[in-house]
Amino acid sequence: MTIVFTGGGTGGHFYPIIAIAEALEDIVREKRLIAPMLYYLAPNSFDEKALFENGITYVHIPAGKMRRYASFRNVTDLFITALGIFSATITLFRLYPDVVVSKGGYGSMPTVIAARLLRIPVIIHESDAKPGRANLFAAKFATKIAISFESAASYFPKRVQNKIARTGIPIRKALMRVEVEGAQQYLKLETGIPTILVLGGSQGAMKINEMLLSSLSRLISFANIIHQTGQAHFTNVQAVASVVLGKEPHAERYHPVDYLSEVSLQRAAGVASIIVARAGANSIAEIGLWKKPAILIPIPESVSHDQRTNAYAYAKTGAAVVLDEENLTPHILTSEIERITNDPELAKKMGDSAEGFTDPDAARILATEVLAIALPHES
Repeated sequence: MTIVFTGGGTGGHFYPIIAIAEALEDIVREKRLIAPMLYYLAPNSFDEKALFENGITYVHIPAGKMRRYASFRNVTDLFITALGIFSATITLFRLYPDVVVSKGGYGSMPTVIAARLLRIPVIIHESDAKPGRANLFAAKFATKIAISFESAASYFPKRVQNKIARTGIPIRKALMRVEVEGAQQYLKLETGIPTILVLGGSQGAMKINEMLLSSLSRLISFANIIHQTGQAHFTNVQAVASVVLGKEPHAERYHPVDYLSEVSLQRAAGVASIIVARAGANSIAEIGLWKKPAILIPIPESVSHDQRTNAYAYAKTGAAVVLDEENLTPHILTSEIERITNDPELAKKMGDSAEGFTDPDAARILATEVLAIALPHES
């Protein structure tokens, strides 16, 4: 049995694939099946360590982006996508997988088109409240369509509604739980004060970084800060922070890091009093599972079609406050953080409101469906 995964180039597309692969391994072991061959076809490997640990072989497939604004690169990238379709078709013909699982994004397009040409079953999973163009395209010939938000179903054509099922967002096993014991010592945090966890997504968020740096002096006066800056922004953030903090008496309360590993994220989430984050569906699902009060700062709709919709869908539960980037100032950000952290009853109520939003069985549900399609196709 051979299973191919594909998706765009962000953590929101990549890590749910890892979660499904983990669930597949569990089911295969429980049912004593022969372990499938797993492949990941995409423009980049994203996290080679995670692929290796889950026995997934990476195959490079070029893919061009289709930007939401006028750009000459939209034309040149069409040729890259055409090359990707050719490359994916040859690769799929050679592997001839029993099913292709797509997480959407520009990186998935060549592989799902090649799967269509070769009549290979395709399962798509949409994480966002408003589906992306790649998944809307693939829905026309997908065997099954999995969604995370009920509202996403209305965007798909009527003729595919019978293929749609709400599964939730697959979460990696390591992040299904948080670690509290020993976390403060591990992260070198001061005890007896709140801890603010700032997450800008897998690649960081420049706007959030700027707002936080402008608020540092006030925030460290009453809280620890764990700040995931994104690898590309780390050096600059660290340099600016050293100037901003200068001789501040509590400068050691600020902890910038380029990227939080699974272990570090488990522990940071365990001790966090509040989480400030972008509104990627994956991030929201994890925050909901951790039952932490949150401030969500979605990417503007002019850049990303989905995050604002995700943020307000989650905020309806009462578990989060949404601050639109266009209106965001350091004063507004710090005031909201203080309002929530200074009111333990409010913070607990927000955390409790997240109950049930994230389905912890999503990865297993999807893995079961993948096997249900792959096994008959193999035979």
